[in-house]
Amino acid sequence: MKKQDEGFTLIELLIVIVILGILATVVVFSVRGITDDGQENACETDYRTLEVAIEAYYAKYGSDNAGSLDMTALEQAGLIREGSAENYDVSAGAITGTCP
Repeated sequence: MKKQDEGFTLIELLIVIVILGILATVVVFSVRGITDDGQENACETDYRTLEVAIEAYYAKYGSDNAGSLDMTALEQAGLIREGSAENYDVSAGAITGTCP
């Protein structure tokens, strides 16, 4: 009687490699979708932050100088940090820009 060799056949190894490839593909596409959602949420949060900062500016300084309200004025008033809303701009009290 011959002793049977123990181990995996070539077919079994190929099946495992194919299954691992499919699982890796699913994971990559899932992570990509999560990243896109995160960027969209960050953009919306930046816009809302600017809205609140403008309202706070008007509450603190009045709306008499609304025509001169821009990002620099909000930064100097300490209502936002420099570069905190990269996708948007404020000029004359209006928010412009879009999410990428």
